[in-house]
Amino acid sequence: MIKRHQTRVVQVGPVAIGGTAPIAVQSMNNTDTRDVAATLEQIRRLAEAGCEITRVAVPDLEAADALAIIRAQSPLPIVADIHFDYRLALAAIVAGADKIRINPGTIGGMDRLRQVADAARDRHIPIRVGVNAGSLSQAILARYGGVTAEAMATSALEAVAMLEQCHFYDLVLSIKASEPLLNRDAYQLLSEKTDYPLHIGVTEAGTWREGIIRSSVGIGVLLAMGLGDTLRVSLTADPVEEVRTAWSILRALDLRRRGAQLISCPTCGRTEVDLTHIAVQVEERLQPLTCPIKVAVMGCAVNGPGEARQADVGIAGGRGFFLVFREGRILRRVPEEEAVDALMAEVEQWCAEQHAQTTEPAQHNPQDKNPERE
Repeated sequence: MIKRHQTRVVQVGPVAIGGTAPIAVQSMNNTDTRDVAATLEQIRRLAEAGCEITRVAVPDLEAADALAIIRAQSPLPIVADIHFDYRLALAAIVAGADKIRINPGTIGGMDRLRQVADAARDRHIPIRVGVNAGSLSQAILARYGGVTAEAMATSALEAVAMLEQCHFYDLVLSIKASEPLLNRDAYQLLSEKTDYPLHIGVTEAGTWREGIIRSSVGIGVLLAMGLGDTLRVSLTADPVEEVRTAWSILRALDLRRRGAQLISCPTCGRTEVDLTHIAVQVEERLQPLTCPIKVAVMGCAVNGPGEARQADVGIAGGRGFFLVFREGRILRRVPEEEAVDALMAEVEQWCAEQHAQTTEPAQHNPQDKNPERE
């Protein structure tokens, strides 16, 4: 088990961040917030994929007005993303945002920051202090000789100090960079100096393929160190892919258990079935599942069931056939063309059994469940 860095708890609508609460999955809409219908449609898709908090841009007062309508119909808590103009932060708070994201150093001075802090406090709305490697002040850059982990941590702590001067303490902190190692060092420094919950991620990570790799490395190393109370994977792609990637990272580290984890062998000269095609089909059909299950697609009928013994269910191919197995135990043999359907039938059966076990009080032992992994 990974031992998490202990932080205080901040409430974002119904979602708790920090403490022993599960690490929350976030995303950000890439729709025009002023387009209420498009933004709500995307929020609903994000929710279906497992997103727990989403953020929307508020570039002007028209977007702030739209936010009120969106918030009233959204299935997810909404974070308002504010840059420079404190009036937009005030408008977003009035519109019902569950949280606002600002950089206090660019909001327009202490008087304006105090107005934002007072309004957020009155409505019990937390503030995320968002500092990026690309948004450091000239003074900080001059002091540290460029973008360094120390510069990023100092910038965040100075922003925190500004809000604490306003007697505001309901904070979440983030200091994202696009370089995973710089990211790691900055978050580690910050975690040593504060117990505010940390929002982690790798900013400007890239397009779908490169962005997933960079994010998995950057976020994974932080989580393995016990850092991070909420996360967002940033991709130049459909934000639904951000959510799917986030869950994959959390599952890989055994920090959350939602949806299917697919393991499959890389194939070799012994493979006698079209394993790549079958694995892609299985991956697509597993996508809608919320049931936590590990599924294996293996290319060798001799070694596959044993090699994938840690999987809940799986299939292993021979020449023209597949073995269907469960926890390493072979159940039956089916023709290659029936393998995917046979596997999915076993997946559905396994999920139904797990659901029955968790909903029947007589069979439920509270010690069997770890709330951090739900």
